[in-house]
Amino acid sequence: MKSTRISGLFERLRSEGRTGLIAYLTAGDPAPERTPSLVAALERGGADLIELGVPFSDPIADGPVIQRGVERALKAGTTLASVLEIAAEIRRRSEIPLVLFTYLNPVLKYGFEALARDAAAKGIDGCLLTDLSVEEAGRYVEMTRAQGLDTVFLAAPTSTPERLKLVAQYSSGFVYMVSRTGVTGEREKVSSSAQPLINSMRAITNLPLALGFGISRPEHAAELSGKVDAIVVGSAIVRIIEQNADSPSLETCLEAFARELRNAL
Repeated sequence: MKSTRISGLFERLRSEGRTGLIAYLTAGDPAPERTPSLVAALERGGADLIELGVPFSDPIADGPVIQRGVERALKAGTTLASVLEIAAEIRRRSEIPLVLFTYLNPVLKYGFEALARDAAAKGIDGCLLTDLSVEEAGRYVEMTRAQGLDTVFLAAPTSTPERLKLVAQYSSGFVYMVSRTGVTGEREKVSSSAQPLINSMRAITNLPLALGFGISRPEHAAELSGKVDAIVVGSAIVRIIEQNADSPSLETCLEAFARELRNAL
């Protein structure tokens, strides 16, 4: 597969000797037309890659903060199709890598092939389907990669060695490692199950490794710097959006938070 913005990013991070910052936000929260400026603020603060979450009515992997963000985005009328339009708007002003973060249900409704084609056309670089079983992912991977998109899969502390091998086989761009069991959300400290998972994945793949779930503070970023290729921060960002949704200073707050994390890395 040819080089993508995602693989290019990780090559650059490696040459600079630094750990990347991946920022998640729910597209359409608090309103679809606001998302491009929130992404621009995160990029100014130092985010290296953006995960654009597609709001879905049953977000089983997400904790209460992101669930509320999803509700706000759905209430604002956000759909998978409108998230692709948001991506196109972001792409008009930025070359930051974009990963579409979604659940299987909206994709089945849209169609695998149609989504891969339209996502590529709108400037998306990769897709992560949180609840697609990697054992059944062959056809999806084929169609998605045919459009030049990366396919990112989740590896968890509970994954069997066989499943980790499949995750490594079917992932491109990077592997998203879930640092703990349970749902997304801010935590006091980095999970003790993170390092064994990092070690297991390093033993079977040369792909970049990104660690998420529970990472929400500069001190978490500092602790993980150099241990993984990137960290993923979501709930802490969505909480800032929630707390400042009606404020003109929302972008400034997001930029400042991204900068704190980036400096800690």
